[in-house]
Amino acid sequence: MLRTSLDSLPPSRIREVANAALGREDLVKFWFGEGDLPTPAFIREAAKRALDAGDTFYNHNLGLQELREEIARYASRLHDVTIEPERVAVTSAGVNALSLIAQALLDPGDRVAIVTPVWPNVTSIPRILGAEVVRVPLSAHGGRWSLDLDRLLDAARGARAVIVNSPNNPTGWTMPQPQWDALAAFCRRHGIWLVADDAYERLVYDGAPHAPGVLAQVDADERFISANTFSKAWSMTGWRLGWLIAPRGFVAQLAKLIEFNTSCAPPFVQRAGIVALRDGEPLVRETVARLARARDLLALRLSALPGVEAAAPPGAMYLFFRIPGASDDSLAFAKELVTRVGLGLAPGIAFGPEGEGYLRWCFAATEALIEEGVRRLQAFLRSAR
Repeated sequence: MLRTSLDSLPPSRIREVANAALGREDLVKFWFGEGDLPTPAFIREAAKRALDAGDTFYNHNLGLQELREEIARYASRLHDVTIEPERVAVTSAGVNALSLIAQALLDPGDRVAIVTPVWPNVTSIPRILGAEVVRVPLSAHGGRWSLDLDRLLDAARGARAVIVNSPNNPTGWTMPQPQWDALAAFCRRHGIWLVADDAYERLVYDGAPHAPGVLAQVDADERFISANTFSKAWSMTGWRLGWLIAPRGFVAQLAKLIEFNTSCAPPFVQRAGIVALRDGEPLVRETVARLARARDLLALRLSALPGVEAAAPPGAMYLFFRIPGASDDSLAFAKELVTRVGLGLAPGIAFGPEGEGYLRWCFAATEALIEEGVRRLQAFLRSAR
């Protein structure tokens, strides 16, 4: 009796692996996209102060004006461009931003080109709305991922929108600036909406302050939208706070959609977001440095294991690697890993058919925990010979 489009949505393969480990207490878990450190105290204290002050009422659909202005200042500073607060909408998480964008842009039957493999929500949200998703797979060579831009442009012809998640979950692939430039020019020429899922834009390991992109190049009223989140760079996954930057006319209309979805983000959570942006640059720099060390350690350890194909990714917080035994059924392999040695990894099939044969390891963890995880994987591989 439910909508037929829901029947084709894939269940969460990561949750399926996690459910296989229910009741086991000695797990080392790297399956979800979050770190093992809590939100820093200076952010938590801001929310506490807001709660103690009784800041628990409805607020504007588009978010507190103070937070919208802080996001505009942050983005302007980071990208060396002027972003007006009128182009900013606060959302109840980054995934809510993606959902609102899809609701605003897509009618049933519209085509959307999406670079894959990718976090399954990115491809499932348009399908819920009845849109046709065209998957454009990345290619892997020696553990490193790349995009055939011509293939993406061909898929984008006649599409309503193109969605690019870069740095990418799960591969860590980061779209080079020349490809961003060419894609933006193509979308501009053909009137196609370009949507950047920028959840990991601060998590790059080449010394740059952010990943390549085109936010600084597009006109204020151009068909370009950046969706972002507080979850990753500020260790705020459970807070469910995000934002988007879009044309002014789009944002003005979006207030109606937010009203019909969540009404508004909680004000005390938004107060925490203000402080995170205002005072959080040292935290972001420390997070990137810590993740870089963990990434290098994990890549070194995994590449030393017989038959494992792994390389340090340029961005995000995941290492997507091939492993003997996972080539045909990564879901079954991940379940066996967790039940036999208590090692929790995400199966590659969770991110689409392009991910089959791979496992995703979130390296936002202490070095000691990563070492223990590799030790368990090594023991599993030895026992499987």
